[in-house]
Amino acid sequence: MLVPTDWSNFRDVTTNDLRATGLAAMRAALPGVFPDGDDLDLNDGGFAGELVDIGLTSVWGSLWARPGLSPRDRSLVTISLLIALGAEAELKTHVRVGLTNGLTEDEIAEVIYHAAGYAGFPAATAARTAARAALTR
Repeated sequence: MLVPTDWSNFRDVTTNDLRATGLAAMRAALPGVFPDGDDLDLNDGGFAGELVDIGLTSVWGSLWARPGLSPRDRSLVTISLLIALGAEAELKTHVRVGLTNGLTEDEIAEVIYHAAGYAGFPAATAARTAARAALTR
């Protein structure tokens, strides 16, 4: 498996490489959520069923594997962006990912407070609700 650690050769990386890298990153970020094995089928067969697999390859396999930011820093950025977007379902997941990547609950709360000033209080309030739900799981 060619794991894209040297991004100067990114054109040589295959979709299968990105999928394998993404699956490893997701398993590290969300321990126990995804069963072992390389042939994991994430397509649920329903409408737009390939969306999770596309995210696995393009986001987890490409972006989360890049050098330049630690997983902890990527979690800070991702949580901030999801708050601003009002993406509450994804925020619940990424609060858990952030904890795995070394963020504390207090740091996540500070991100929410800080977002209130830039993304607005409605976004911060929704983020607080989503984070509370994720933290009580």
